[in-house]
Amino acid sequence: MILSRILIIIVMIIGGAEMIEQQSFLILAINPGANSTKLAVYQDNKPLHVAKIEHSDDKLAAFPKTEDQLPYRKSLIMEWLATEKIDLSKIAAIVARGGLLYPLEGGTYRINPLMVTHLGEAPNGSHASNLAGLIAAELAEEYGLPAFTVDPVAVDELEEVARLSGLKEIPRISKSHALNSKAVARTVAKNLGKKYQEMNMITVHLGSGITVAAHQEGRMIDVSNAVSGGPFAAERCGSLPVEELIHLCYSGEFTLAEMIRKVYRDGGLYSYLGVRDLRVVEEMVRDGNAEADIVLEAMAYQIAKEVGAMASVLAGEVECIILTGSMCYSQEFVARIFKRIEWIGAVVTVPGEEELEALAMGALRVLKGEEQAKEYNPKVAPGN
Repeated sequence: MILSRILIIIVMIIGGAEMIEQQSFLILAINPGANSTKLAVYQDNKPLHVAKIEHSDDKLAAFPKTEDQLPYRKSLIMEWLATEKIDLSKIAAIVARGGLLYPLEGGTYRINPLMVTHLGEAPNGSHASNLAGLIAAELAEEYGLPAFTVDPVAVDELEEVARLSGLKEIPRISKSHALNSKAVARTVAKNLGKKYQEMNMITVHLGSGITVAAHQEGRMIDVSNAVSGGPFAAERCGSLPVEELIHLCYSGEFTLAEMIRKVYRDGGLYSYLGVRDLRVVEEMVRDGNAEADIVLEAMAYQIAKEVGAMASVLAGEVECIILTGSMCYSQEFVARIFKRIEWIGAVVTVPGEEELEALAMGALRVLKGEEQAKEYNPKVAPGN
């Protein structure tokens, strides 16, 4: 009789474990970028619905500030959900790309009221990623759902020596494509039969903004600031000659807001060629446009130079260099970078980005109880 009861208990425990393992979670992931909003609904680790909604420059120009785009982008998300017949009442959680928050360590965070305040007021800068948490918070409140963010743009794992800029009043700040950089680094490490925490590598995120990061045993110990440093990108200036920039700021030709837009939205490829799309620039090159060719080569040159700088951060101990992001779909552009960096270490190309999957997996780990969601409660002031 006792043995029978023990067997029944064992069966009940095993059966309960199977029920927990079989429990399925639907997760809505939201990832706004400068000119698009990417969306996905995952059932656990499987994408059921994926979309990319493009936003034209003309449409976005109607909004004075990025945060003003919230109703517009939210309405497009709701239209997509309706078209795909996705019932938000069946969603287990919403997860959003993290914005320009106060510095914080990597991980999955609950979107709390303080985070919403900081995303809305944008004390650390205005960026499309700020919209994600604001939209997620509104939907979470309307439908009674938990909302999270994973590895926000503001993830700060810099070594102390990397914080010094050369001017005491202006410390170097970590603002990067941390979500995708860490996600692809983990994936590549796994494919190599290693753990991310065991490797030294350099990631190069090539999107509308560019981030080059040095990863040492699972931490991004140095990054090129995707907002105001590193190589120039499709619409961002990257690092600029300081004295000349000061003169331009005080020339009387531009207001503060106009200068910020100039370096953040109207720089890079757009400044030289009047377009932000790499595909258009490459078409110009194929048509014999010499200016487009030198501009494109200069962008590849600056990216390679930043990779070299990060190799020195890692003291030359670089196991691989990962090129990722939307620009990696261009074999021609990748080749321009590759020829300048292949001597440093093995180069791996991961076109596109894993941000939606990384967001969903971060939320899934919390829903399954594999990790605790962190609370956003920064102790430092903006810029520190």
